[in-house]
Formats: sequence, structure tokens, C-alpha cells
Amino acid sequence: MTTQINGSVVKAFKILDLFTEGRSELTATEAARALKINMITAHRFLHTLEHIGALVMVSRGVFRLGYLFAELGDRALRDGGLAAALQPVLDQLARDLGEACMATVFERDMAVCIAKALPDRPLYVDIRIGSRLDAFCTAHGKLWLAFMEEDQRDAWLNRTRLQAITANTITSPTALRQELDQIRRDGYAVNNAEREKDIYALAVPVTNRNGKMISALSVFGASASLITQNRPTLLTRLQEAAKSCQTGL
Repeated sequence: MTTQINGSVVKAFKILDLFTEGRSELTATEAARALKINMITAHRFLHTLEHIGALVMVSRGVFRLGYLFAELGDRALRDGGLAAALQPVLDQLARDLGEACMATVFERDMAVCIAKALPDRPLYVDIRIGSRLDAFCTAHGKLWLAFMEEDQRDAWLNRTRLQAITANTITSPTALRQELDQIRRDGYAVNNAEREKDIYALAVPVTNRNGKMISALSVFGASASLITQNRPTLLTRLQEAAKSCQTGL
């Protein structure tokens, strides 16, 4: 029976998969050695991938990932694939915790709500899908900043003015850097009424199988107990939920 799998396409994606957090650049020699192909074939694949925008040549014979897949990734998020995968997890969290929960992605320097679940009770804090959250004064935003590459975070801090929104907003770049370092060590972030008065949140990262952060989950509400006496219980439940997401991402 004739296979419908195109070997060249598979090989092209194997080349792209050679780019990891520890390897941001690739040469034909490295590609040929890793995939056990000859140099002519490696050159042809790399230049073809450059032609379509999947790679960019940063110096003679040295390639980096291009922006094509970033754009495709944004389209996939907008089409709701990630949100659909996370929605059942959020629904269960809201039922278990009795508080509102949401998930975000990071887009154009802000955390963006892509999914939410609300508790079954008369009064609760709500948020609209698509709401954009400031990165320096929200649990989700600080989490995304904390798990960025250091050069990306520095660039964000250099172009962003930290303005006081509430009495608890961090406005010092030094203080924010220190908190982001602590968030990365702890694996979670809190919002202590930093964007809106009397709104509190606790957020954890969602990573894929390779450890890259692709979303964040949070519980949020109008009670400071979310980040004080209830924090250990909520944090454990959020981390369990985030870990369960890996099996489908």
C-alpha cells in the first residue's frame, strides 16, 4: 500500500526540531551530522526553509528560526485549539475551588485571556475572553515575564514604563526584577490587588513536554485569602491541573 507520508516534509521538520533552548543557531554541517544526510541535501533543506520564512540566515551558512512558525502559532491560538484543550481543566478547577479560573497566552507585551470558567454561586469576579492584562501588575503577566528568556525580559523592561495603578503596584524596575526572579524559583505568581483594588490571583505556568511555557492557569477573586491562608491548597490544585494539561499538549 502506498504511504501518504512525504519523507521530505518529515525531514524538514526534523531539521527544525534541532533548534532547542541550548541551540539557537544551526549550520549545514550540524544538520547533516544530526540527521545523517549529506551536505548537499542539508544545504538544500536549510535554504528552502529560509526561502519560505521558517529560517533566517544570520551570517554565512548560519541559520536561526524565522517568524513563520510564530505567526502560525498565533493563528492556532486564535483559532481556539489551546483554549479548547484547557477549558475542561478550567471547568473542573472552578467546580473544585468555588472561584473563577482562567488561562492566558502572551501577545504583544501583555497576557491575554483565552479561556475562563466561573463558579456556581451568585457573586463572583468575571473577565472577558480576549481581555489584555498588564504584564507588570498581574499574576499572569508577571508569570510570563518570569519565564521569558533573560534578553527578552530585559528588552520588555527597557521599553515599558511602570506606572502606579493601585497602591500595591510595583513601579521600581529593580523591585520587579527581584520579584520575577523569585517567581521563577517558586514556580507561581500572585496578584496582590496590584491592577484593580481588591482583586487577587494566584497563577502557575502550563508547559509542554519540552518544558516551554505555553499558557498559564489562575484562580482569581475579591478575597485576599486566595493568596494568604488559602494559598497552599489552591497552589497544589493549580499545579496538579497544570501538570495534567501536559498529556494533551
